[in-house]
Amino acid sequence: MSVHGELWMKVIAWESLLAAYRAASKGKRYRPAVLRFSAQLEENLINIQNHLIWYSWQPGAAREFRVVDPKPRLIQAPPFEDRVVHHALVNVIEPLFERRFIHDSYACRRGKGVHAAILRLQYFLRVAQRRWATVYVLQMDISKYFASISHDRLIAILKRAITDVDALWLCESIIRAGGENGVGIPVGALTSQLFANAYLDRLDHFVKDELGERYYLRYMDDFVILGRDSESLHALRRRIERWLENELDLRANPKSDVYPAKRGVDFCGYRTWTTHILPRKRNVKRARRALRALVRRLDKAEVSVEEIGCRMSSFFGYLKHCSGWHIMQSMNANGWCS
Repeated sequence: MSVHGELWMKVIAWESLLAAYRAASKGKRYRPAVLRFSAQLEENLINIQNHLIWYSWQPGAAREFRVVDPKPRLIQAPPFEDRVVHHALVNVIEPLFERRFIHDSYACRRGKGVHAAILRLQYFLRVAQRRWATVYVLQMDISKYFASISHDRLIAILKRAITDVDALWLCESIIRAGGENGVGIPVGALTSQLFANAYLDRLDHFVKDELGERYYLRYMDDFVILGRDSESLHALRRRIERWLENELDLRANPKSDVYPAKRGVDFCGYRTWTTHILPRKRNVKRARRALRALVRRLDKAEVSVEEIGCRMSSFFGYLKHCSGWHIMQSMNANGWCS
């Protein structure tokens, strides 16, 4: 069935599935679903392997729940067995896409991430300011991105990088199981992260290669372009919006904006200027509210000091990557709510 079966053989190999199990269970070993799977590990991995070999594997029902931080979203977490398959697939096909991705795409990629994106943005701001003195920012994101991804268009994009028909069968099985009426992939699946990046890789190359925009970076469906004046960036925004609709069947968020860089760029959880980086105001307010609530629960013996310490450490880890020392100082042991 395969044209280039070496990809498929890597996916279904015992060593690949065992490594996928270890990756999927990392940090989750004591969750009930993982404990059940681990109790009969060899039998469960052989069962997955056999279903893949005979093309009888089908995705299971996802567990749905809502989160509100940083924004309201419906998360659809696949069952643990499916996560093992997703890891095995991504481990094999991800390098094919990494070769195609531009340098300045930062979400869900090894060696990238939020903090690398912020440092790169600050570098762009400094270079652009030396070049133009006054710098403007075009900031855009996609409206309901994951829920708007076309299955047919996504599969066509994957076929440009993957020539193994068996690996493509598995990709398509995962994609077609989600969304409604051939549109949408679930937030919460490892494969969705890679597929969503691959989908907007076409936008990256349109902006960089065809439009020639030098100061462009993207974190999943949020992206920033720097320019010398607001008029040209407004024109660029309209052109990108048309391209997104025509080529990817996506709609830009109406809140997309053009503004002077001196205002600070609110991107990836931080506010960035050429000279410094600050935490996002609403993140600080949210952390203060959460800590107030924890202190009240501490008074009722509903939480421990250690739990509060863990929350504090997590927030301080966020502040470490910006100029947040004064906030750390104000949120000390005697003044968490100050």
